Amino acid sequence: MKKQLLEGIRVIDFTWHLTGPLTTKHLSDLGAEVIRVESMRSPDIQRLGGLLGSFNQYNSSKKAITLNLKTPEGLEICKKLIAKCDVLVENFAGGAIDRMGLSYDVVSKIKPDIIMCSSCMQGQTGPFAKHPGSGHKLTALCGFNHVYGWPDRGPGWIGAYTDFIAPRYNIIAIMAALEYRRRTGKGQYLDMSQYEGGLQFMSPSILEYVVNGRIQERMGNRSDYAAPNNAYRCKGEERWCAVTVATEEEWVAFCKAIGKPELAANPKFANFRARKANETELDEVVTAWTSVRTAEEVMDTLQKVGVAAAVVATGEDLMDKDPQIQYRGSFVKVNHPEYPEKVKKPIYRTQTGSHFQMSKYTPTITPVPKLGEHNEYVYKELCGLSDAEYDKMVEKGVFQ
Repeated sequence: MKKQLLEGIRVIDFTWHLTGPLTTKHLSDLGAEVIRVESMRSPDIQRLGGLLGSFNQYNSSKKAITLNLKTPEGLEICKKLIAKCDVLVENFAGGAIDRMGLSYDVVSKIKPDIIMCSSCMQGQTGPFAKHPGSGHKLTALCGFNHVYGWPDRGPGWIGAYTDFIAPRYNIIAIMAALEYRRRTGKGQYLDMSQYEGGLQFMSPSILEYVVNGRIQERMGNRSDYAAPNNAYRCKGEERWCAVTVATEEEWVAFCKAIGKPELAANPKFANFRARKANETELDEVVTAWTSVRTAEEVMDTLQKVGVAAAVVATGEDLMDKDPQIQYRGSFVKVNHPEYPEKVKKPIYRTQTGSHFQMSKYTPTITPVPKLGEHNEYVYKELCGLSDAEYDKMVEKGVFQ
């Protein structure tokens, strides 16, 4: 059996919802033994969707235990497990893990070289450190909602965007800490602010204010540096193609590609300033060409002449029609944990695999665990409970 990239690394996972599970998913998919700590009294909200909902997407290749940390026995057993782990990851609200009796001061005494990653809204220090919330609100706080949408409407709803930014920074920090420990033998505490991670993607707006004293506003699909720049209606119901023309060379190529080379010299569109001044009319010209062609035809025609264009993809496009994704095997099929093998559709597709390809390594992705599926393995083999001790804890509700 091939050796996994992170084989030998054990992670105790107190995460829930999106940011935390996405962080540990990339560790488990690469071979780390990730043990999710959950409670039957309060399971991860992602488990509550139909057939486990998005829980399937974010928890592949992990193990799962249930434990009631509100009992003295549960907390003591948890500490035994921590002593066997290399990394601890949690994404509760700031200060919550401390109140549970598992602060870094506590766990580092149990396992001095442990790496503990806390990923909360705004970090563990500062006046707003203990603010609870989710990515939906943090996305607004970072400023994404302010610039998302149309100038004649209120801020747009972009969803929990920061929940998909923060895991990348968490993973980088954990891997750096593992390398630091390899060289020095020392563990450390990683205080990760999802807020600060999100701000990196707002740099243009921040610079616009700091350098020019201007507040960036909503502009719909318009761009400060490209015209045409929009999602253009194509042939078929709700089919669109995004097109961006950023240089004069691209503009000339675009005009030739749509069969109107004379547009390149039209005073209304002859240069970027003119195209911006007449952008509404320009969009009408482009739409007249795209609306009688499929989105795929528009994309292919423009890409061949060096103009950036892409189909505005639907879920169906991504899962069943995109030849690039299919060729690279981006979505990985695994058996669904709630279906027996004989059921007609026992598989589901993970959110995607490892998000990268390596020439000398391919990760092995396994199904998401059932709630408490690995209780006996973890408590008996790792924590050293005898059968009698395990049964007694079950009776007392410690594993609820």
